[in-house]
Amino acid sequence: MLLFCASARNESFTMLLMNLRTLSARALSGQTVTRTLTTQPITQHPETHKLQDPPTYSGQSYDEVVKLRKQYLTPNVTSYYKKPLLIHKGSGTQLFDQEKSYLDMFGGIVTVSVGHCHPKVNAALEEQLRTLWHTTNIYMHPKLHEYAEKLVAKLPGDLKNVYFVNSGSEANDLAMMIARLYTGNHDIISFRNAYHGASPYTMGLTAHSTWRYSLPNVNSGIHHAMNPDPYTGIWGGKHCRDSPVQTTRSCDCQEGQCKATDMYYEQLEQIFKYSLPRGKVAGMFAESIQGVGGSVQYTKGYIRRAAELVRANGGLFIADEVQSGFGRTGEHYWGFEGHDIVPDIVTMAKGIGNGFPLGAVVTSRKVAEVLSQALHFNTFGGNPLACAVGIAVLDVIDEEELQRNSLEVGTYFLKGLERLRDKHDIIGDVRGKGLMIGVELVADKETRQHLSAPHFVDIWEMCKDMGVLFGRGGLNANVLRIKPPMCVNRTDVDYALAVIDYCCDQYMKKRKRGSRR
Repeated sequence: MLLFCASARNESFTMLLMNLRTLSARALSGQTVTRTLTTQPITQHPETHKLQDPPTYSGQSYDEVVKLRKQYLTPNVTSYYKKPLLIHKGSGTQLFDQEKSYLDMFGGIVTVSVGHCHPKVNAALEEQLRTLWHTTNIYMHPKLHEYAEKLVAKLPGDLKNVYFVNSGSEANDLAMMIARLYTGNHDIISFRNAYHGASPYTMGLTAHSTWRYSLPNVNSGIHHAMNPDPYTGIWGGKHCRDSPVQTTRSCDCQEGQCKATDMYYEQLEQIFKYSLPRGKVAGMFAESIQGVGGSVQYTKGYIRRAAELVRANGGLFIADEVQSGFGRTGEHYWGFEGHDIVPDIVTMAKGIGNGFPLGAVVTSRKVAEVLSQALHFNTFGGNPLACAVGIAVLDVIDEEELQRNSLEVGTYFLKGLERLRDKHDIIGDVRGKGLMIGVELVADKETRQHLSAPHFVDIWEMCKDMGVLFGRGGLNANVLRIKPPMCVNRTDVDYALAVIDYCCDQYMKKRKRGSRR
């Protein structure tokens, strides 16, 4: 099993080098990518591997799929890129369409944790589907209980009771209900710029206008606190976040003391003073690092103080680990551990199943008992197939030391991106921990004005054409979201850095040519 990621990467870079050779000279301003990349001062070109043929695709044609998508899927189902990819195979850190391979630096929206089609996870699923697909938890079946024991062993304190669901939105839905039932209070706080789901219930927690429908009662009892963002927020700077890379923004904070945290905390207190019943709050939600919002980190010490304030007012603190859990942040297994807290409720999904529909809510027995007030049931929660996959994912993370890999390779990645930030005027900020990374592109480095969508897309599309897939995030959709499978290695990173370096350089040359016309 330990050879899986290495062999998959060899095949991946074989295909990536083939991509370099197939790009047109016209698209790259008359230069070959290979020549350009090998002369870059920041990064080294990945070592050459023996070329292999791309995997055979025998499904419907691209045009047929496009036609069916337009005809039968709801029109809100949109695709990345001007010409969407038709992906038909994945392996390790790579994805394949009909003609090319791609280095996946987004991991299926931070979902593929241990690598595409990992053989141990595949084998666990295949073994389980031969014995029992489904029965629901109205009957006892072994995998549910085996998995529950293994999962809660990864959590600290009294977080020892788990309820399985199918997605992050479901998990946060349930956590909201539990907090309100347990406390007897209604009001819940989340951050501006937060994303906690798009269901009618969680839409209120999500504080991005782009994810909101005009529906009544979506915001019932929900308050959005000022986001303690050291880069684009009102306060903060180069000493304010827990990351190997700090913002270049000036800051008066001293070692061990963050003045920005004090000021953001005062803003949170204002909500308690003016917007809540005195001493009564149901809870507060926080991603350990904001995902959809653009890999935003908070000022140091803020989350711990916020949790104390919430509990002092009768509420529960809920950590949303849907994207930051399972070792992705590197230093810790859970993102909340980096904030020096033990939450009252933890929600999780995405990487928990490496792409299989699976989520969970974990809390203490005392809090969980409120669900006994009425019947509550999830038909597919704790499904035998999902539990078998979940067990295998936990095992692979441990056996292949993917948490340590996230720390080491992620820090290497961040430091490389920091050098690119110092080189390119359009890279305003690099942030994150482990393999949860954001690169914010800007039109003006001094004012931190975001790079507009058409200009961002130029760079993003160019990266795709060169065989590297990045996510896109932030309220203004100007942040490269970098969350690859946790088996990514330094050779993968070197290639991704070289591509970002080259694409930023090409964009700036294009912009300068345009300004002379």
